[in-house]
Amino acid sequence: MEIERPKSKQPIPQNAKRVFKGILFDVYQWEQEMFDGSRTIFEKLKRLDTVVIFPVLPDGKILLLEQKQPGKEVFIGAPAGRVDKGEDILTAAKRELLEETGYIGEEFILWDARQPSSKIDYAVFTFIAKGLKKISGLKPDGGEKIVLKPVKFDEFVEISTREKVGEKETIMRFIEAKYDPKKKEELRKLFSPNY
Repeated sequence: MEIERPKSKQPIPQNAKRVFKGILFDVYQWEQEMFDGSRTIFEKLKRLDTVVIFPVLPDGKILLLEQKQPGKEVFIGAPAGRVDKGEDILTAAKRELLEETGYIGEEFILWDARQPSSKIDYAVFTFIAKGLKKISGLKPDGGEKIVLKPVKFDEFVEISTREKVGEKETIMRFIEAKYDPKKKEELRKLFSPNY
């Protein structure tokens, strides 16, 4: 499956210079001509892309995670993580699903792909995984404590409107589903275990 990376709303130009290389973020700067002819320095962050996976169990429940990470309060979210340098997007989604849940999936539906910020160059790819099969235990990163939390569809929609379960674009779809019966039915079909 060839997955196209969404374009940034404000791309880093070719003449930009990396002025800081961090562990998670790099900082790029460039001189930009303004509308009045003056010049100023623009700046943008760059980081590795991210995958988010909503796993649908054979019984129709959606598998969420209750997570604890250093310096953060416990939160409920979907399996997610960074795409390693040189790694294919779908391979990253399959890896994160396996590491954080112990499941593999037969089908991965790309539900959303976008760059959520004009000031950070990174893309978020959101998948729905179906045809799940448990093949191992969890293998979380050293900075993650994970408890699997399978929820029914209606609870999933409710949790997704309260918690940061996905990116802001997908959260809006859950809010629409919460208040619009037609949108909720469309979402229910999308998250059906049948494919």
